[in-house]
Amino acid sequence: MTERLKVVLATGNEDKVREIRQILCDAPIDLVSLKEFPDVTPAEEDGRTFEENALKKAMSVWQQTGLASLADDSGLEVDALGGKPGVKSARFAGEGASYEENNRKLLENLRSTPEEKRKAAFVCVAALVTPKGKMIIQRGEVKGRIIDESRGEGGFGYDPIFYLPRQKKTMAELGEEEKNKISHRAQAFNAIRDFILALCARDKL
Repeated sequence: MTERLKVVLATGNEDKVREIRQILCDAPIDLVSLKEFPDVTPAEEDGRTFEENALKKAMSVWQQTGLASLADDSGLEVDALGGKPGVKSARFAGEGASYEENNRKLLENLRSTPEEKRKAAFVCVAALVTPKGKMIIQRGEVKGRIIDESRGEGGFGYDPIFYLPRQKKTMAELGEEEKNKISHRAQAFNAIRDFILALCARDKL
């Protein structure tokens, strides 16, 4: 029987914790929140790319705990805004901004942008650092467009204004099961899960 691996999820965002636990529910790991390690100092998210930030967060927790660490950096890239808000998605309206404040600023920035030019992509990069320091990075992306007003009660962040043409719904209108099949975070963490399974089986973690 494969021994379960303890993995620290390097985030204080409880919405992310819940979503990632659901995506990785069948992986042979015990995924614990960073809240269980109050003495750990979170890494500063000052990277220029999602990859830099995700790996920096995972490495920081690994260095401080000695345990396998898993982190992600994700955000929204809007074509009409030159890829913004990008790595600054969580603080687009300023440090400590709420989801609603970030959404409001984004819509204000797109007020004069016609529908056909509101293409956008949700991007997620997941980084795993194993107990032996092996680094694994995977990326997920889902394309859609930004609509004028919020729709749906699910999800978080920019989900209520991110419209998926194929599903004819916003990300916030999807059920959790459906979202966790197609989302950028699901893509990235499903790919990471494949490495976790392989590495556990080979006892090379």
